[in-house]
Amino acid sequence: MAERFPSSEPVSGDSRQGDYRHSRVVGASVPRREDPRLLAGRGRFVDDIALPGMLHAQFVRSSEAFAEIVSVDLSEVRAVPGVVAAYAAADLDLRDITALLDRPAHEFVPTAMPVLARDTVRYVGEPIAIVVATDPYAAEDGVEAAVVEYAPREPVVSDLGALAEGAPLVHPEAPRNTLVDVSLFATEGIDALFEAAHTVVEVHTKTGRQNALPLETRGVVADWDDRDEQLRVQTCTQVPHQVRTVLAACVGLAEKQVRVTVPDMGGGFGQKCVVGREEIVAAAAALRLRRPVKWIEDRRDALTAAFLAREQRYAVRAAFSETGEILALDADVVCDMGAYSCYPFTAGIEPLMASAEMPSVYTVPAYRVRGRAVTTNKAPTAPYRGVSRPQYVMVMERVMEKAARALGLDPLEVRRRNLITVFPYTGVNAITYDPGSYRESLDLCEQTLRDEGWFDRRSDGVIGIGFACFSERTGYGSGAFAQRRMQVVPGFDLSEIRMDLDGTVSVTTGTLSHGQSHETTMAQIVADRLGIPYDRVKIVQGDTDRITYGWGSFASRSITIGGSAVAAASVKLGDQLREIAAHLLGGDPAAAVLEDGGVRLEDGRLSFPEIADVAYLRSHLLPKGVGPGLAATASFDVAGDGTFSNATHGVVVELDPGTGGVEILRYVCVEDCGVAIHPQVVEGQARGGIAQGIAGALFEVVRYDDAGQPLAPSFMEYKVPTAAEIPDVRIEHLETPCAFTENGAKGAGEGGTIGAPAAVLNAINDALRHTGVELDDTPIPREAIFRALEAS
Repeated sequence: MAERFPSSEPVSGDSRQGDYRHSRVVGASVPRREDPRLLAGRGRFVDDIALPGMLHAQFVRSSEAFAEIVSVDLSEVRAVPGVVAAYAAADLDLRDITALLDRPAHEFVPTAMPVLARDTVRYVGEPIAIVVATDPYAAEDGVEAAVVEYAPREPVVSDLGALAEGAPLVHPEAPRNTLVDVSLFATEGIDALFEAAHTVVEVHTKTGRQNALPLETRGVVADWDDRDEQLRVQTCTQVPHQVRTVLAACVGLAEKQVRVTVPDMGGGFGQKCVVGREEIVAAAAALRLRRPVKWIEDRRDALTAAFLAREQRYAVRAAFSETGEILALDADVVCDMGAYSCYPFTAGIEPLMASAEMPSVYTVPAYRVRGRAVTTNKAPTAPYRGVSRPQYVMVMERVMEKAARALGLDPLEVRRRNLITVFPYTGVNAITYDPGSYRESLDLCEQTLRDEGWFDRRSDGVIGIGFACFSERTGYGSGAFAQRRMQVVPGFDLSEIRMDLDGTVSVTTGTLSHGQSHETTMAQIVADRLGIPYDRVKIVQGDTDRITYGWGSFASRSITIGGSAVAAASVKLGDQLREIAAHLLGGDPAAAVLEDGGVRLEDGRLSFPEIADVAYLRSHLLPKGVGPGLAATASFDVAGDGTFSNATHGVVVELDPGTGGVEILRYVCVEDCGVAIHPQVVEGQARGGIAQGIAGALFEVVRYDDAGQPLAPSFMEYKVPTAAEIPDVRIEHLETPCAFTENGAKGAGEGGTIGAPAAVLNAINDALRHTGVELDDTPIPREAIFRALEAS
């Protein structure tokens, strides 16, 4: 067991963090704690939950993109065999969900999202009523029996249509269908820089609407507990405490009367880090009926009515010197956010992200940007892995390529002349970048492809090589989120740690896993601090009754923020153990060392069970001022701008002149996420993210017709890549430890997705270089590639 589950190196009393770079636990790809049960089919997901007397729910959804609701008749629904109840908005009388920014009216327009549509429907698939039945099939039959009468209105189905003069208003309170209109930066004298520049390049690009597509669709099981007077909600969410707050407000309960727990979760990718409407309605029905209610989203609803993302339009100009240095950047960003603002991030999530961080890894001296969020008659937008960074990185990497072509320079040399190399670096966007390996990752990525001989094959005519350099801002603390002026400001994390009589440890975290192996990586952090095998650490996550408060998992914050809180709590517990052991052995706590499940001093050693025996069962022996028990609580926040992971992706593609098809021959990722707690997990995150990035570049898009009907209701229309389209990925690791997280770690959750679209697009354009055609939109249409090759 000791070989399979290694303990950490000794942790001395004068080392608060331990030497994480030389630990036997942190930095090791140990066997993952979750794997045995998940691989054996013993995981417990929402759809695995069955409670006595449980009912099943489905929703009557709008068939119109934009219409007034004239009437909702559920009488025939209630007559369907097996149907127990059917409720429309007036029956449940739930409060609306409203996400807010603390910005003036000309910058942000709040819009209320009714939990069930009352008077107006604003997208196809919007929930109008819930049907509750004894089995899922009866619920579906009940949905078919509903009669909804509409007075259709002209829908708004594109960003440009939303902004057009005289366009119908999706929300009457939002002029020009604009929910957010913010100019965060405008360097004085920027127009003169453009006028005097040697070269000005432009990028006009549009990215397609996507579905985050977690393997497990959304779902909930809710029931009322009379003994505890509590509404218990088991759901697959990334933000359980936010669900509790909104649910309590919507149904009129105190927060203590709502308990949200998260079982195993099959992916989230941001789609589940906002509060959904269906979970609230199903819980309200359970409260009304005093019976358990389960709702599982089917794949059609997941593709058409769930939160979507990514549909953005950029118009960007960049000024360059004769030698390739960037002088100024001017950007206009329009994000199609669909029908409503998501809670808690609002419709500002995408334009504010793009506006704040577009300069990316480059030393841009002058910057002007306008970011807008427009509302249309489409399913609302939620954050999706990377949140605008795949888009603005693609824009910046196209800028570098176009500048190189215009100046007759090597694109990699243009990048090198503009990369940030001196740290810390405070950019024109008022963000301070901590040390990274921007130049080193580009050099290693290029050299890897050269050593493999790909540059020699590039002359074949239809083979191209593309690169993308980027950073991933992670570890957003309260200060960073406050800059967005959200009324709900995420950031900190809390952790509580407890040692039991047998020396095993339980630790809470406000983050939670939806595939990132937190049960292993968080345990590694604790084991590193306490000197115990990591299999003796239990991680408690996703339970609003057991966890004081937590913001959940998103923005690669789990290890940077949550892991730092866990580390800090472990250090506090370690201090208790040293103090008690030193008192019992008659030594100095500062000289005590935690190792091999105990505390060693010069005059002896006590195991953790021996110390726990005193702490719990013989507390009269404890030192003065030390209370009974072994427990500690700690919090962690980042006061500054967060930390930045970075990477360079290099892609080799071959184009098929006969079909316009794209084959990825080679993919190299050189990443730096600081100290990798579990390198194999980091690689898994990178590979999964790269697959999603490739999907967005080549395959996946949700389109609508002129009537606002979604045109991708199944996998026949929504083109998801298979293993045949995703290449093997070579990953090289660099390590620049973060100076202000407790573990030296930076985030690793989104980087793969951020770099892939730009690298793939640049590789395709490189392969098309002899045709004179340049493509800038994604997903890249194969017809455009075919026509370019055919014409050449």
